[in-house]
Amino acid sequence: MGETFYIFKDGDLRRKDNNIVIKTPEGQKKNLKAEVTDEMYLFGEVGMNTKLLNFLSQKKIIMHIFNYYGFYSGSFYPREAQVSGYLLVNQVKSYDNMEKRVKLAKEILKSASYNIYRNLRYYNGRGIELSGPMKEIQSLINKLDYGTSINELMGIEGNIRKKYYATWNSIVKQEINFEKRVKRPPDNMINSLISFVNSLIYTTVLSEIYKTQLNPTISFLHEPGKKRFSLCLDIAEIFKPLIGERMIFSLLNKNQITEGDFERESNCIYLKEGGKKKILMEYDKRLSQTISHRDLGREVSYRYLMRLECYKLIKDIIGETEYKGFKIWW
Repeated sequence: MGETFYIFKDGDLRRKDNNIVIKTPEGQKKNLKAEVTDEMYLFGEVGMNTKLLNFLSQKKIIMHIFNYYGFYSGSFYPREAQVSGYLLVNQVKSYDNMEKRVKLAKEILKSASYNIYRNLRYYNGRGIELSGPMKEIQSLINKLDYGTSINELMGIEGNIRKKYYATWNSIVKQEINFEKRVKRPPDNMINSLISFVNSLIYTTVLSEIYKTQLNPTISFLHEPGKKRFSLCLDIAEIFKPLIGERMIFSLLNKNQITEGDFERESNCIYLKEGGKKKILMEYDKRLSQTISHRDLGREVSYRYLMRLECYKLIKDIIGETEYKGFKIWW
């Protein structure tokens, strides 16, 4: 598995031989060896040319781009290396068959909601009284079985998230007063963290989908759109509680991220560069963390769990094995 590189320096990004060279305005240079590079994240104002983009495509390196405020702008997605017309046809058929689509969407949401419940159970066992919200969320999870449309399922999911977010002021030890999820723009530290971390998970899922034959624009829970890789949103729902939200709780409760890591501009609060770097360092650690997989009988990383989710979807789409979403078991 290749490495992930995060680039903050303003300057130029160029190809030189078999390397990717970052040159800062001060004349400093850093070489990234293409053969060990898996994906790149750009957070600064970086110049580049088509020679570099052609090289990234040749080496199958995905590049994710974030703006000055840390909001996700888009990805350079190289020409697909793993293609299957057979899978594409069946992926479209699975989306177009409403019964099949609802079944897949339901399983995605049941897994995501169960993982939310496990987060609450974890903190409930550590002296925070969360039994009431846990019962309410379990009741909502049970209702997912009876959902008959995507809109109905999304409505139930919205209520689960609302109940879940209402517990965060109890879980987080810092005084932040997080009342509700606000995305555009985020209005407090927690909303800013959620937006940034969710974008990281979304892009990591995209990188893992790229290594399979799935098409990232054809999804089941979220409606496919013209300008987004909507399948990433589906799969990200499952992993946000384990990778993203547990990390947010830990960073805040250990005071690794504090008010000093943010800046406010007009009605928006966003992470400073130092805060982003702290999160990215912890995020990489989480992705590399391993667990003993019950079915595979070997250690796998959190990142690889995402790819396994893609493989499970593929098996369902082609009629081999019914899809069962990932659920935290430890």
